[in-house]
Amino acid sequence: MFESLTEKLSSALRNLRGAGRLSDENMAAALAEVRAALLSADVHFKVAREFVERVQAQCAGQEVLKGVTPGQQVIKIIHDELVRLLGEGSTGVSAARPLKVLMVGLHGSGKTTSTAKIGRLLKKRGYRPFAVACDVQRPAAIDQLEILSGQEEIGFYCDRASKDVPAIGRAGLAAAAAAGADAVLFDTAGRLQIDEVLVAEVKRLGAEVSPDEVLLVVDGALGQEAVNVAKGFHDALQLTGLVLTKLDGDARGGAALSIKSITGTPIKFVGTGERTEDFDAFYPDRLASRILGMGDVVSLVEKAKESIDEAEAERMAEKMRKADFNLEDFLAQLQQVKKMGSMQSIVGMLPGMSGVQLGDGAERQMARTEAIIRSMTFQERRKPEVLNGSRRQRIANGAGVKIADVNQLIKQFQQMQKVMRMMKGGNQKKLMRQMEAMKVRGGFPGM
Repeated sequence: MFESLTEKLSSALRNLRGAGRLSDENMAAALAEVRAALLSADVHFKVAREFVERVQAQCAGQEVLKGVTPGQQVIKIIHDELVRLLGEGSTGVSAARPLKVLMVGLHGSGKTTSTAKIGRLLKKRGYRPFAVACDVQRPAAIDQLEILSGQEEIGFYCDRASKDVPAIGRAGLAAAAAAGADAVLFDTAGRLQIDEVLVAEVKRLGAEVSPDEVLLVVDGALGQEAVNVAKGFHDALQLTGLVLTKLDGDARGGAALSIKSITGTPIKFVGTGERTEDFDAFYPDRLASRILGMGDVVSLVEKAKESIDEAEAERMAEKMRKADFNLEDFLAQLQQVKKMGSMQSIVGMLPGMSGVQLGDGAERQMARTEAIIRSMTFQERRKPEVLNGSRRQRIANGAGVKIADVNQLIKQFQQMQKVMRMMKGGNQKKLMRQMEAMKVRGGFPGM
């Protein structure tokens, strides 16, 4: 979502890097570009103006520190102001147990899916979540929540015969208590716009269940309209937090940067994809780093810890050290990496790589590589040297690819094995030459 903003901010600060000190002239030019970058990202004009004024006030009269370029010093100031803009301090939910969360939002914002996603996240944190279907306007919403709750193995309650939302909430709360749940999520009905009926219904439900959190689910692709929606809901319901969805889309990101400043309500969760695991707690400092092209190594490490089995990783590392790594092992590694999310999301967390666009090519290459390896027998994966012409043709037919794709995979895997043997033997010069040769040929498919 923030690739364009990252690129424009980097361009705006590039002219400061060669300057010996911060002056009114070079700062004015750079901050004018920063303001233009924010406005082009659909940031609210008042937010953009105040942001630039705060940065300018902090930069005024500052001497460039020894060993730090003007650009680096300004980036630090801009980073801190971005964190402030996105919401300083804790953005987590209440620590109350039982925790009661009321979910509200418009149609199509991802409210029902986000309810299940929060349940999954709370379950990972040691809660026993329970979902209550209070959307009596859309029967499909009840079915959807029931299916998602079953998939994530969290409790579920609904009453398809009733239209009395407060009564459903009261009964759901009792059912959650009977099931031993300590986090209850109430999914309410959405509307195409904020109206008195919606607000009155949610208020009656809130009076019945006394929620600890009232979370508004906002579609990040709405741009400035998302800010208006959030403000309207907050004025009516006194929200405690926001859930910003579809951050994996191609929206310009202005809603994320404006919404806290305009509404005063912090973003607490963000949705980054359609899967239930594509959902995270919101960390302002991490997003600020990603916007400025610094990556998000902390989140990457956390994803790796969640997705990759430590014992399996150690076993694989040992096999690589012994140069005993085969295609069966590589397939297992590929599966572990896929659990972390898309290649684009992983690359976006690496410092200096947030603006790099992989497109669909990387995902297709990984899928093609996996299909080729899965089309092999166990013996062929363990000993690729047995792959003669007829075997390779059979594998290509099974994977739906050309035999040239199979040949390329085998050839590059053999090159990788050579690298591993060199690592084992300690021949550093020969190793570097082989690595450079692999880089020229495009590396190993799927890596």
